[in-house]
Amino acid sequence: MQNIIPFSSPDFSNICTLWENSVLATHHFLAQEDFDYYKEMIPDYFSQATLYVYQDGDVIKGFLGVSEDNIDMLFVDPAYLGQGIGKALLLYALNELGAQKVDVNEQNAHAYQFYQHFGFVVVCRSEIDDMQKPYPILHLELKNRYGAILGAAIEIKKEESI
Repeated sequence: MQNIIPFSSPDFSNICTLWENSVLATHHFLAQEDFDYYKEMIPDYFSQATLYVYQDGDVIKGFLGVSEDNIDMLFVDPAYLGQGIGKALLLYALNELGAQKVDVNEQNAHAYQFYQHFGFVVVCRSEIDDMQKPYPILHLELKNRYGAILGAAIEIKKEESI
């Protein structure tokens, strides 16, 4: 995973912009005032996790934030969706960082399906998010770590043979 490196502070504005673009492209359910609220909170969110970026040359195409065994955030620049960047970041979190849990907005069906594909299952649901906003959260855990990693390896192998 040579494209994934620890975050360095000079990249802060880049990942803030990436976060904003990604959320605008994927979180259509957010009210504008809530989006603005979360945007103000981003520096706090970022400081509570260990961040890694997916970088191709000088371009940051996605990033990941983890704390302990939890994926706190995973965002991909919308211009690079569907290119395996989210999968690379997730596999890095699983294989290199030992992540086993992630929370996802219930209304973000694409993100939920993405994690489900890699073996995550819903263990509980919260009616509101951590900021007491009316956005239900699905709390996911990796059901079968071996199965998720094996499935990803098989998928990568299929892509190589195409």
